[in-house]
Amino acid sequence: MSSANLFRLVLLAAIWGASFLFMRIAAPVLGAAWLVFFRVGLAALFLWAVALILRRPLALRANWRAFLVLGLLNSALPFLLFAYAARLTPASLLAVLNATAPIWAALIGALLARSWPEPRVLGGLALGIAGVALLAGVEVGALPAGGGLAVLAGIGAAVCYGIASQYTRRIGNLEPHAGAFGNLAAATLYLAPLALLSPLPEQMPPPGVLAAVVALGVLCSGVAFLLYFRLVAEIGPVRTLTVTYLIPLFGVLWGVVFLAEQVGWHTLVGGLTVLAGTALVTGIGQREKTS
Repeated sequence: MSSANLFRLVLLAAIWGASFLFMRIAAPVLGAAWLVFFRVGLAALFLWAVALILRRPLALRANWRAFLVLGLLNSALPFLLFAYAARLTPASLLAVLNATAPIWAALIGALLARSWPEPRVLGGLALGIAGVALLAGVEVGALPAGGGLAVLAGIGAAVCYGIASQYTRRIGNLEPHAGAFGNLAAATLYLAPLALLSPLPEQMPPPGVLAAVVALGVLCSGVAFLLYFRLVAEIGPVRTLTVTYLIPLFGVLWGVVFLAEQVGWHTLVGGLTVLAGTALVTGIGQREKTS
């Protein structure tokens, strides 16, 4: 991997890790529905503007069915669940729960194929679930009322990503920029009615909250998607998947630095257990097969 692509990989992990920080800042003020509506709407506008400047086709008519499914499973629903969880749950915990997405993808893939996973994958699934159980079991006791439901929402968001990844494999390749814009535009359509039915804050949110919303939309969704698809094109999807292991590190770091979150032994042990399980499930670290 070139130094330029290594820098992009670390930068992408830092940006996606920061998304949990920004949600933790903005969700208690705006509520989940309005926060996520602004996030996907700003991201879709950003990617549309980039497409206009670069004169890239968005292929909405050809792929609208896929965009509607991905918009629900890959953006609207998981973003909404994470934003709901962020009202009560530390950013560091959300970042670790997000890292379980490949584990749920492997489990769902095995169920769909009606096949028993190989021993390596089974071991990874067991480790991942054990790590989540440790994190959830300790954290729920320390959270305010509704904390258990918030943790379940964070796990549900990771499950949505797992389902979306299986769907993406079955529909084949979408042009990266068009795929990113299409699923975010569809997510905006899904979330518009829900946002309109939700109350807005009685007062104008402080500048820090507004900055967090803009950062979530433009940086953590729009720019991050462009970085991600650039990496997939240059180093392949398997190596790009290593970003999964870096996101929790940055998620925990930003939570400690900017929100003064306390990282207990359970966060370290549970997080490392989840990452070990994810490594076994995805096969990262093994020699890649060449086609």
